[in-house]
Amino acid sequence: MAIPKKGSRPISVDGTAFRWRVRHKATHPQGNAWNPLTLAVERAEDPGRVLIVSLPCARPDNSLGERTIAVRPALVAGCIRRAVEQGWNPGQPGSAFALTVTEDELAVLLGEPPQYLVPFLWGVIPEGGSIEDLPRCTEIWSRDKEDAGQASSFL
Repeated sequence: MAIPKKGSRPISVDGTAFRWRVRHKATHPQGNAWNPLTLAVERAEDPGRVLIVSLPCARPDNSLGERTIAVRPALVAGCIRRAVEQGWNPGQPGSAFALTVTEDELAVLLGEPPQYLVPFLWGVIPEGGSIEDLPRCTEIWSRDKEDAGQASSFL
């Protein structure tokens, strides 16, 4: 199983070139936050066994507004190193190697505490943030006004 080249991103970890990718569209279970955010990694040249990483949060496009994180190269590199430690050989052919990252491991792999985001309407809000942290909207549907059917004040 190879990951599609379109939409994949290059990364070099300890002198080896890899490609990684988060699925473009959520599966039904991922969209409903029943399954976690996953990413796939393979060696860029002569790909072999694919690495599938499951993260302890939902996809950013989940419909329930469950918390998520931005998948950044530092996290991907940490996951690659962890998988190699656990026996993943990216040059060996075979079925996908699964790596499940726990909440506690996430901070270790990132090298800092994770910064969770909460999907909300047109963007994401940092966990613990408020509507002021969402730059595209200044006010949403108001239940206090007489005409609750009108949205107001969009940028």
